[in-house]
Amino acid sequence: MKPTAILKIIVDIAMTILLMLLMAFELVGRSAHEWIGLGMFLLFILHHVLNRRWSRNLFLGRYTPARILQTACAALVLLSMLGSLISAVPISRVVFSFLPISGGLSFGRTLHMLSAYWGFILLSFHLGLHWNMLLAMIKKACPSLTTAGPFSAGMRRLLLRAVGIVIALYGVFAFFRRTIPDYLFLRSHFVFFDFEEPRIFFFLDYLAIMGLFIFIGHYLMKAALWQKKG
Repeated sequence: MKPTAILKIIVDIAMTILLMLLMAFELVGRSAHEWIGLGMFLLFILHHVLNRRWSRNLFLGRYTPARILQTACAALVLLSMLGSLISAVPISRVVFSFLPISGGLSFGRTLHMLSAYWGFILLSFHLGLHWNMLLAMIKKACPSLTTAGPFSAGMRRLLLRAVGIVIALYGVFAFFRRTIPDYLFLRSHFVFFDFEEPRIFFFLDYLAIMGLFIFIGHYLMKAALWQKKG
């Protein structure tokens, strides 16, 4: 496997981990949240550098339903990342505190929350759109992961689909349990954190929500590709 492909996998995994930590900003602390956010943005830039061929071909070729879906999602992810960075500057107390900026705190907090939660959903969805590609890269890097065990290839596929459905169903429950729609549509301007709750429950819920949108993205891409074949 080429070093670039391995680096892509490492970057994607690192971004996923940092994304989960960013959603727990009150639980990890403000200073850590700001530095993690900066690291996330730098990895986002590296991700685009590694996938620059896709950007160069943006205005070339025919746009199929699958390509339209991928491009629209990528554009929305870019907007959410820019919104997170721009809004982070006026509300920063650590990373950007050296900048002589005053005012805009209320707007900055609102934009930051909106960008962060939409970014979480969109990045999860984006991962789902490329799920088959990611699995193929992992299979190529570690072929034993897909061949080991007592089950046949068909049985493993069925088991993985069943696990995916269970995670997605719990993700629906967690999505509303964590009142995510309130943050996505600004029905609430403040994020609630239960500091007495074990953090593992928080991360499991957010992993399930991520799994839900990976599931949605994956099967929407399958439908778009099927439409192309049809």
